[in-house]
Amino acid sequence: MELRSVEELMDLLYACRGTWDAPDRAHPSADLHDRALRTAALLRRGRPADKELQVAGLVQPLGALLWPGDPAGRADHTADAVRALLGERVARLVRRRPRRDAPADDDLLALRQASEEGRSAGFDAGVLEDWRTVLELLAARNSRLGAVD
Repeated sequence: MELRSVEELMDLLYACRGTWDAPDRAHPSADLHDRALRTAALLRRGRPADKELQVAGLVQPLGALLWPGDPAGRADHTADAVRALLGERVARLVRRRPRRDAPADDDLLALRQASEEGRSAGFDAGVLEDWRTVLELLAARNSRLGAVD
């Protein structure tokens, strides 16, 4: 699966509402939609200029919606789905693999921490529509970069 438009991505993110990830021993179950918004909001607070990192936090829960029977492969599938639309860096962050030149990738640590906190953080993270412009800007920038390659 490959996402081709921001509208398609927004539809999937809206579809996460009411879908719960599976609880594990350390964490309660969380609504994927709410978790995505909280994770992205936490990253926006901590790294206000890093839109790609914020968007990675927003889209990473899609794997649990789209590939519920493949928990081990979700990150890879989600990264592959968003790469063409949102770019290589967002895909790498969603995949949760460090850059070759970074022994301890601060971006991945920030993403992991926000994702864990986003499971249960009790604050108003806004609404999905707040992210449309950021998604459109990243998609437009990525399409321009792809045209140059």
